[in-house]
Amino acid sequence: MRISRMIRNLAGSQGLVIRREPDGAALRAVLAGLRPVETGHELVRLGAAHDGGYLVPDDLDGIAAVFSPGVDTTAEFERDCIARGIRSFQADGSIERSPLDDAANDFEPKYIGIDSHGDTITLDDWVAAKAPGSEDLMLQMDIEGHEWLALAQASDALLGRFRVIVLELHHLDALATDFGRLVMAPVITRLSRHFDVVHMHANNHAEPLATRDGELLELVEVTLLRKDRSQKREPVSQLPHPLDADNVPDRPPIQLPPTLSGMT
Repeated sequence: MRISRMIRNLAGSQGLVIRREPDGAALRAVLAGLRPVETGHELVRLGAAHDGGYLVPDDLDGIAAVFSPGVDTTAEFERDCIARGIRSFQADGSIERSPLDDAANDFEPKYIGIDSHGDTITLDDWVAAKAPGSEDLMLQMDIEGHEWLALAQASDALLGRFRVIVLELHHLDALATDFGRLVMAPVITRLSRHFDVVHMHANNHAEPLATRDGELLELVEVTLLRKDRSQKREPVSQLPHPLDADNVPDRPPIQLPPTLSGMT
């Protein structure tokens, strides 16, 4: 203990940080619940050609609104949803206004958090204020790691209203930490209980992490479909999907490992 502390202190004095290598095997065991399946719905691409574009099941008729916490400089995903007759609600406390100027889009200059106070609002309170009722909704969330607490706190009633969920899952290397075991892993287990994963894409904005068991992805995009909408559940036949595109075109692509994709 004393020697390890001395080593860390010495490294710190040189501006270095020593971090324990994540347990790749343990992380893959948790992520196995996110293996994608074919559900009988073709996938379509909404949004930009690269970053900001996502594959979703072509089961969008009847979805009343899309809720999109985390707003980029463009809003092509929400624009495509509006073109399909789906109202758009955006929230982001880091900007003053949305890049999407459309009467069918509503922007809330707030962060999604675990309490509704000041410039923060919970996912439940936001949806209740903007779309009360029981209509099916879609969630597209990219909030730089805050998705874990937001989803951990979301009620079962709210999750049940989302027919489709599109997530950017950040900091997957932290699954081996206390926060990972107490928050992240239960969130993944809860989502896999209520939703089928219909698509997964490795975001090449972040480099894979090297572990003794091979590379571990730190950032992935996941599309979920509520289980009652699935017509079948069969292993995916092709990944990457023909509609997939690298988030950052001038960086090397990242392939999903077989343990996540379900493909050999």
